[in-house]
Amino acid sequence: MDSLQTIIIAIVEGLTEFLPISSTAHMRITENLLGISNTDKFTQVFTVAIQLGAILSVVVLYWKKFFDFKRLSFYVKLIVAVIPALMFGKLFSEKIDELLEKPLFIAIIMLAGGIFFLFADNLFKHPEIKDEKDISPITALRIGLFQCLAILLPGLSRSAATMIGGRSLKLTRSVAAESSFFLAVPTMLAATVYKLYKYYGEAGGFSANEIKQLAIGNAVAFVVALMAIKFFISFLNKHGFRVWGWYRIIVGLILLVLIWQGVITQ
Repeated sequence: MDSLQTIIIAIVEGLTEFLPISSTAHMRITENLLGISNTDKFTQVFTVAIQLGAILSVVVLYWKKFFDFKRLSFYVKLIVAVIPALMFGKLFSEKIDELLEKPLFIAIIMLAGGIFFLFADNLFKHPEIKDEKDISPITALRIGLFQCLAILLPGLSRSAATMIGGRSLKLTRSVAAESSFFLAVPTMLAATVYKLYKYYGEAGGFSANEIKQLAIGNAVAFVVALMAIKFFISFLNKHGFRVWGWYRIIVGLILLVLIWQGVITQ
């Protein structure tokens, strides 16, 4: 990857990571359109590692919650919620990597998720939990279990799974979204550290150019994710999930066309 390609992929990551539209699908499309091979080991690591910049934006925006050490319950709920993802990620890491290399599977999941989103707002009415503080550890664990669906089904979107899970558990739209952001921090941090450690061991270290790309990618993803999160909360409260359903359907169809035309190969 050159510097321009690095920046473009990081922009896509920052824009899509916290939206319920699958950053995996968007980065897969972007890589192919830019002529970047997704079989390249460093590229695979890069698309995961730039999540560090994205999750840092969550910590910065919600620093009062992350650094309020008097509220141990916040940390307890994060730990409880992330345990299922860590277990599933470890147990099914090879299978997940295989599915990430199957764009047709990702496209189908994008479409299925989009169709579900068209009806999601009508399914989850009368929320009862209107503040993060009212989420119990058991509810946090259940949200964490929903996150596992995204781990097993690339293209579903981690954000989509946790937000819909939160809504089904009586959280308001904004609390469901914020809970998804919070849970992303330990989940994505663990995935990033694991990928970097594994690549470091296999490649024997990072080249100066790879370090440069990781630095640029994380910086860009951080700035873009800051703006995306602020926009999304406001937009979700006003418009709900339906518009994201149509968006997912359109992107899923585009992905199918690109596969059919041979632009994206299986």
